[in-house]
Amino acid sequence: MFMVNDTSPQLDSLIAGYQTFRETGWEPHRKRWAELREGQSPEIMVIACSDSRVDPAQIFDVDPGQIFVVRNVAALVPPYETSAGQHGVSAALEFAVQVLKVKEVVVMGHGMCGGCEAALTKSMAGAAPGQGGFVAQWISMLDSAVETVIGEHGSEGREALRAMEHAAVKVSLTNLRTFPCVQEKEGDGSLKLRGAYFAISHGVLHLLDEDAGKFIAVS
Repeated sequence: MFMVNDTSPQLDSLIAGYQTFRETGWEPHRKRWAELREGQSPEIMVIACSDSRVDPAQIFDVDPGQIFVVRNVAALVPPYETSAGQHGVSAALEFAVQVLKVKEVVVMGHGMCGGCEAALTKSMAGAAPGQGGFVAQWISMLDSAVETVIGEHGSEGREALRAMEHAAVKVSLTNLRTFPCVQEKEGDGSLKLRGAYFAISHGVLHLLDEDAGKFIAVS
């Protein structure tokens, strides 16, 4: 039996979940896990929010090895740049597109997104790093979209927040297309970019029709 001196209710819940996984998710699928020891070959990359309510693997009901996932505040993709710094999303994108050669990249926003709300209301503006400043700097890439949303919907209410959440997906898609490797592969048809939005309150997935600029519910 697993024993640890520094236990907690939170750790206990994780261990209980792991034990269930061993019984129902790993043991019955030993062949699949054995295959994954040889490497991974997902065909889809999903860029999603870190929000604990929107796990892509759960929403899309996929098996291990099927999707390559990157999660961050508000599911954002920064524009292509070569300045010094730690470019986590860019590194993951580069690996997915150039090494794994995924065929699709899906940017999935979601309802009740705290990052989008913070961008819209400027609630973390001026905060020091470690006190909200890192979040403020990250979501500042939405500033132009914020101006548009406020101009059309104001800065308060569910309609304004939903518009901000939709706009964030579009910003990330625009930024994805600044990467040379994405431009090349989308241009030759070997890579497809998609926008998606998961409405937490209704459990409904929406896909972006880029030509119409609208998110359409998946029936």
